[in-house]
Amino acid sequence: MKDPIRVAVTGGAGQIGYSLLFRIASGEAFGPDQPIILQILEIPQAMDALRGVKMELDDCAFPLLHDIVLTDDPAVGFKDANWAVLVGGKPRTKDMQRKDLLAANGGIFAAQGKAINDNAADDIRVLVVANPCNTNALVAHLNAPDIPADRWFAMTRLDENRAKAQIAHKAGVLVSEVTNLVSWGNHSLTQFPNFELAKIGGRPLLEVITDREWLENEFLTTNQKRGKAIIEARGKSSAASAANAAINTLQSLTRPTPEGDWFSAAVVSDGSYDVPEGIVFSFPLVSPGDGTYEIVQGLPLSDYAKAKIQASAEELLGEREAITDLIP
Repeated sequence: MKDPIRVAVTGGAGQIGYSLLFRIASGEAFGPDQPIILQILEIPQAMDALRGVKMELDDCAFPLLHDIVLTDDPAVGFKDANWAVLVGGKPRTKDMQRKDLLAANGGIFAAQGKAINDNAADDIRVLVVANPCNTNALVAHLNAPDIPADRWFAMTRLDENRAKAQIAHKAGVLVSEVTNLVSWGNHSLTQFPNFELAKIGGRPLLEVITDREWLENEFLTTNQKRGKAIIEARGKSSAASAANAAINTLQSLTRPTPEGDWFSAAVVSDGSYDVPEGIVFSFPLVSPGDGTYEIVQGLPLSDYAKAKIQASAEELLGEREAITDLIP
């Protein structure tokens, strides 16, 4: 049997964390032969609830779950971690603007970046789920100078999944028929799920769905505002679907990408597609399954797509300006 890997998860007593932990412990994220040690970090006032989560994890008797560490100390939570999934943060409420969310979470992720830098294993990789995830990931990354830039990811897979579901419903096909759909940019209202590159059953999407007006309007608007719509309907932010997208991202990084396809995740830009270097931006990625990735290069982009990508990049540059006081 393989040696256990240590997986740190923040916000384990929250809605997304609760949906996520059991799926990691079952082997769904890292594979059916990969033992796990869970290191779950919470704020002090949530530790009683977290102990209840541990009771349930114990009661599931997961064969791959070798140990569970509960803590409110980041140095303990990230100690020797091979993977970190940063879920905990101040949640967005109905009346909260994005700038308010940036301010509320910036300090949290600066501190977590420092703790990861000082305590995690040499091979640490970090997936940021808590919103605004792109800039939260940037803050953490910039506060962890010893950890390479290509170890940081922000979750845009939920945008991709939402887009695939909409496309499948419109075309009357199974979601599995929708491929090559990348969500570019920020996890925000400027995200761009690129329908021009997508395929349905191996055919170009635009040959199957010819209603361009629907694609440019209802499709994009629904995807961009889906999180807000769920908050308005439930009174709470999306949790199960966010946890599922986190699992999907981890799977995509630890299993080879299917030939000819790609997946969405935000990474530190290297300047590909004229996206400014240094911001955390969602690109089409492929992975050999060992946690590394490459940005898919040379994809044909229309002027329409380029404008959408530029708008999201400009938004992220503005967010970076807003957190300059958190950059060492």
